[in-house]
Amino acid sequence: MQKQLIAGLGALLIACTCGCNNSKSPDAVASDVAAAQQKGSAEVVKSEQDVGKDLGSAADKVDTKLSDLNNSAAKDAYKITLAQADADRKVALAKCEALSGDALKNCKSQADADYEAVKANAKAAEVSEKQ
Repeated sequence: MQKQLIAGLGALLIACTCGCNNSKSPDAVASDVAAAQQKGSAEVVKSEQDVGKDLGSAADKVDTKLSDLNNSAAKDAYKITLAQADADRKVALAKCEALSGDALKNCKSQADADYEAVKANAKAAEVSEKQ
């Protein structure tokens, strides 16, 4: 009995193995190809979505860094303009020392007014350039 069972299982195994080497029908192949294409397309779409999210996140980080850079540049430009205005004011005040009376007073007032105007314009430029 055991020999018959082993022989039967062997025959079944041989039959299954031989069946695996048979080609599929054209309809089955077309169906498998269509399923594979559909699955592949779905994977590509998912990958594109993931890449889009990654690129969006990276772009947001770049935008933040670029904004920080622009703000820093605007602040630095203000500081430079202010330093130049201060230097110009000191030169103008030194030149005023050659004058006396009302001319001296008017010269100093003009130097101070010029300094304040440059300072206000520099501040407006800084604010407009910041993001």
